[in-house]
Order: sequence, then structure tokens, then C-alpha cells
Amino acid sequence: MKRKVFDLRPWPRVTAHTQTHLRVPGHVIVDYEAHAVLRPLDVPVPGHAGTQRVLDNGYRWVRVHPTGTGEGVPGSALTAQLNPAGRPVQFYVDLHGGEGVHESGLPWHDDLYLDVIAHPAGQDPWAVDATTVIDGDELEDAVQAGLVSPEVAAATWAHARRVEAELRTGTYPPLAVLRRYLEDPYT
Repeated sequence: MKRKVFDLRPWPRVTAHTQTHLRVPGHVIVDYEAHAVLRPLDVPVPGHAGTQRVLDNGYRWVRVHPTGTGEGVPGSALTAQLNPAGRPVQFYVDLHGGEGVHESGLPWHDDLYLDVIAHPAGQDPWAVDATTVIDGDELEDAVQAGLVSPEVAAATWAHARRVEAELRTGTYPPLAVLRRYLEDPYT
């Protein structure tokens, strides 16, 4: 597993941005806004033909990262990509084998390769109409390289399926934290 700190400031496709982070009970929220983007980012939409823009001038990426599980405990963290109007255009969930807070105050996680992508429904930006699990090939490569055990890989797949189900039913806990932050940003 590779330890990753969630910090988008060095992102080369963005030349001007703001990034803030704050602790709320049980989570760290990182709020990144791109002001000047060299290359917009469009990604495939799960369950639909075509692509969705997730990064351009004025887009925000808001990370809701739990802080209560700790090192070696499987979990997940949510990043929502928001358009300039503040509407979610994609939800991206990192599955991890442990998490915490770096000395910088930013969250870190031990990446378990699989990620879940969810697409907001048309009228209700908090309802999800399609999900997909990505990077299964990376997890399989990690198993083959001895970086992840077959048991951990199987548990990660099971966790991914639970996250998908929770996203589709609106019960994935970080969604409520995200929504509260966006509606009342703890100021």
C-alpha cells in the first residue's frame, strides 16, 4: 500500500487555487478551489455514455476524510467535485487500509487501489443514479506483487460493494458530513 496525503496544491494542471482544511468532529475537510486551470478534466460517467467535466476554472473538490479509524483499519474517504454553481458533478470514494492526519493537518490514507465513483442524479444532486468500482487491475497487480494479501483484496472488494450500495441509497455517512459542510461551512 502507498500512503497518500490529500493535498492538491502541487497539481500541475492548475496554476491558481485556494485550499483550506478544517477539523470537524470525526473528520478533516479539505476544500480546494481551482481558479485557473490549464487543462480541464473530463471523466467517463458511470452508467451513462459520454463524459462529465470535474475540473475547470471555478470548480471545487471537497474531501471529507474520517479521522477515527487510524492506521491499519480499513475505511474510505469521499471527495466531491463541484461545478462553479456549487452543484456536485461526481462523488469519488478512496478505499483505504488505514488513515490519519499528517503533521501538516491534512489527511492521509494507505491506498487500497480500489475507488468507487458515483454520479449524482439529475434533479437531486445528493441522490446517486449510477456507481462503478475502478482500478481493480491495480489491486490485482498489488496482490500479485505481494503488496496486498488475497484476503485484504477480497475484503476491499466487499467494502467497495457496501460503499456503492450506501451511495445509491443515500446512507453513505460522509455524504451527510459533506452536505452539512456545504450548507453551513462551520464558520
